[in-house]
Amino acid sequence: MSMYKKVKVDSSKIFYLEPDKGKTKPNHVLFIHGLGSSSLTWGDIPNALSEYFHTIAIDLIGFGQSEKPNKDYTIPYLSKFIKDFLKQKEIGIKDDDKISIIGHSLGGYIALDYAIENKDRIEKLVLIDSSGMLKKPTPLLERYKEAALKENYFERLKLATRVFEDMLADATRYIPSKGIAFTGIMEGQDAQHAFKTAYDYSTTVPLDLQRLEQILDIPCLIIWGKDDELIYPSDAQKFKDVLNNAKVEPVDNAGHSPHVEKPTITYNKIKTFLT
Repeated sequence: MSMYKKVKVDSSKIFYLEPDKGKTKPNHVLFIHGLGSSSLTWGDIPNALSEYFHTIAIDLIGFGQSEKPNKDYTIPYLSKFIKDFLKQKEIGIKDDDKISIIGHSLGGYIALDYAIENKDRIEKLVLIDSSGMLKKPTPLLERYKEAALKENYFERLKLATRVFEDMLADATRYIPSKGIAFTGIMEGQDAQHAFKTAYDYSTTVPLDLQRLEQILDIPCLIIWGKDDELIYPSDAQKFKDVLNNAKVEPVDNAGHSPHVEKPTITYNKIKTFLT
């Protein structure tokens, strides 16, 4: 089973999920969620993969249940946070251990930046509908920001519900508890500041492609929902144009979060690539 654990990173309390059965496995897989999300977005996938790997799904600093200090949540800051998180002895990853990282959306951008800065630590990368190529936000991203930053709880819930429905290939798959959880977590200036600064950076500052070329030799799987309206599927090809050894796997009838809409298909693609 998975249960929330906590660790201090630079004096901030950070929460993460770690399935017990994977703790003794020698190979490590870190899951990094997207903007405004949390470790819970991964559902049963970390637990299923823990049959083969030591899996950890983190609540990024500033998001989920983790503390939200008053920082600028740029990609370099969040990448450095991942580096500091992995140093904590409670995590059980040695300094010379390699890890694989699975990053969704903002988490993909963070995973790429971390890999570039710590190339010798990376075994494999999985990018799911990743940001990192955006020079400006898409219309749905703009609506997502508007929803997240609404001060009134009920207005925030109403707008968030519509946005989350539009993130899906099929709006009938929307689970109301997701919008309720998001609306609650976004209560307060600290959470909204973290969202806004991460949003402003990740939607306007794309990856330096020359830096990205430094990780050409790291095995990379790019998974993308064919119906993604938040970050367009054409960005998968932009990553492929630089990471020409990467494998691109589209997911039919899925929007921005194929691991949510098509968990079995997404899990099988990840498992096949990592094992």
